[in-house]
Amino acid sequence: MKVLLTGGAGFIGSHLTAQLLGRGYDVCCVDNFNTYYDPSIKRRNIQLFIENPQYTLYEGNIVDFQFLESIFKKEKFDRVIHLAARAGVRPSITDPDLYNRVNVIGTTNLLNLSKATGVEQFIFGSSSSVYGVNSKVPFSEDDSIDKPISPYAATKIAGEMLCHVYHYLYGLHITSLRFFTVYGPRQRPEMAIHKFARAIMDGTPIPVFGDGSSRRDYTFVDDIVAGIMASFDKNYAYEVFNLGNSNTVSLAELIETLETAIGKKAVISRMENQPGDVPITYANIDKARTKLGFEPRTGIKEGITRFVEWLREQP
Repeated sequence: MKVLLTGGAGFIGSHLTAQLLGRGYDVCCVDNFNTYYDPSIKRRNIQLFIENPQYTLYEGNIVDFQFLESIFKKEKFDRVIHLAARAGVRPSITDPDLYNRVNVIGTTNLLNLSKATGVEQFIFGSSSSVYGVNSKVPFSEDDSIDKPISPYAATKIAGEMLCHVYHYLYGLHITSLRFFTVYGPRQRPEMAIHKFARAIMDGTPIPVFGDGSSRRDYTFVDDIVAGIMASFDKNYAYEVFNLGNSNTVSLAELIETLETAIGKKAVISRMENQPGDVPITYANIDKARTKLGFEPRTGIKEGITRFVEWLREQP
């Protein structure tokens, strides 16, 4: 089986690559190594696979239809896992055009080519941000997603809607997966856990937005990858699933957990709440449990300990 994995050099993508190669699949990774964060981090990620004869790297942008078309013509893909995206809520507010181009046009390009070449399954990496400020918790897949509060969230909703269109019109098998605050080894450096951990180690202030009461459903990357692989194996005609730990942790509790794992107190710098940030994310995973057999196994204390162990080994 040959799999196209977009965003395959990134945080989640590199962990997923290891799983796919471990099963003996041919993996073609598409990544553009943009400068959202230091591209050398992604280069290090793929060093784990670059010598594997079943791994092929294509460096380019999913917005470039001709680039993608040339790959689809050269390779006969059985499955597509689409994780590539412009990430981050706050940066999307300052550059919504970029997020629209990459996350909406790029997704449309991949759906068009998957339809045209007979791809048998398309998995779309969505986000818990689609729920916006949802007064009902935990968030369920049948909740309304018509009130996003950031351009990033809006582009993920658009991606899901496009996926439904291509399933409805062309019968493409599609699963959309809503990831809830993923963390773990290889996490992007601008994400809160990574940024906070480095600051605590260095003794520099942590920027804490708000009073620390905001809550997130932090989900360890191994659990997310297990959910992706379960949806890969089931290959439903069309489904949407939450993938989360289904347990919320406050920002204040997260910092305390990091302090314990690192063995050092944090220096806190209080700041105003940021536009686009939601007060809580909380996944109802009943559907994923029932239809995917999904069961998160890594709690926040174990996950943070494993992350800190990895971080101490990094440059």
